[in-house]
Amino acid sequence: MDVEEEIKQLEEEIKRTPYNKATEHHIGRLKAKLARLRDEAEKKKRRAGVQFSLKKEGDATVVLVGFPSVGKSTLLNALTGARSEVADYNFTTLRPVPGVLEYRGARIQIIDVPGLVEGASKGRGRGKEIISAVRTADMILLIVDVFNLHQTDILKRELYSGGIRLNESPPEISIKKKERGGIKITSTVPLSLDRKTIVEVLREYRIHNADVLIREDITIERLIDAIMGNRVYIPSLTVVNKIDLMNVEVRSDDIICVSAQHGTGLDILKKRIYEKLEFIRIFLKPPGKGVEDRPLIMRRGAKIEDVCRKLHRGMLESFRYAKVWGTSVKFQGQRVGLEHALEDGDVVTIYA
Repeated sequence: MDVEEEIKQLEEEIKRTPYNKATEHHIGRLKAKLARLRDEAEKKKRRAGVQFSLKKEGDATVVLVGFPSVGKSTLLNALTGARSEVADYNFTTLRPVPGVLEYRGARIQIIDVPGLVEGASKGRGRGKEIISAVRTADMILLIVDVFNLHQTDILKRELYSGGIRLNESPPEISIKKKERGGIKITSTVPLSLDRKTIVEVLREYRIHNADVLIREDITIERLIDAIMGNRVYIPSLTVVNKIDLMNVEVRSDDIICVSAQHGTGLDILKKRIYEKLEFIRIFLKPPGKGVEDRPLIMRRGAKIEDVCRKLHRGMLESFRYAKVWGTSVKFQGQRVGLEHALEDGDVVTIYA
């Protein structure tokens, strides 16, 4: 039996096995084995060929993902003024096309990639190449039109199969392998999964000795993600295009309705992209000079170290200290080090 046949058998067994406490550890082991085999099959199928690569520029990179002919190219052109080819037939975009959106001082690179189709994660329509490139994005816009809202679930499923987790944070699980002593599980919260299931999943990945610290009520899928260690966690918004052709009712902050052709809803979309990227503005004040007008755009959680690295990598080597004015310090002009976390609107002077 080859790997593909074994994968199909496991998928069928998971489907026909009822989920309950009695079967939980069995299903957990099956899902872990399935994920491992899929990963092995993926590695075997990789071969040399034309690959997509995204050259990241600006303060963040946002990728447009959607089926062919949903208006991705039109949306890119409307947001950035780029020249992505637009036509009424499928697969117009054959390579990544970048543009730059300037908003509130931020330069946001937006990239239109070839359309994804159902089965993309298994290689259909160059899907694996596209998904591989999308994994490097800072944010993903899922683009559908008003006549095909069901495509949202398909896109999410294909990206999930490609190891992309949308609007999720990494599992709060620490797995430290050791030479002997078996598996020791410690949790800071009550767990829905029993320890037998957790041990079964770990053993499927040949982890027989480890200290496991769990800080969330994990699912089997989240546990597997933590073990695999090759998932990416990317914020996303869903954009419903062509609303000039039919009205739709939306009840989610993560769904934005637009007409790329007529410009409807684009101001709201730009605002939500900026907010979803969690940008903060840092104003630089060179020693002995005034505050610069143009802010440095960083992501929430940025530290003085990140500011130095963005300005010039060599600055880290000669860094002495920084002074900060703003909400991140206890008093204005406080002297801080590289590990100091900044807040929106902070003013920073770096002494190097």
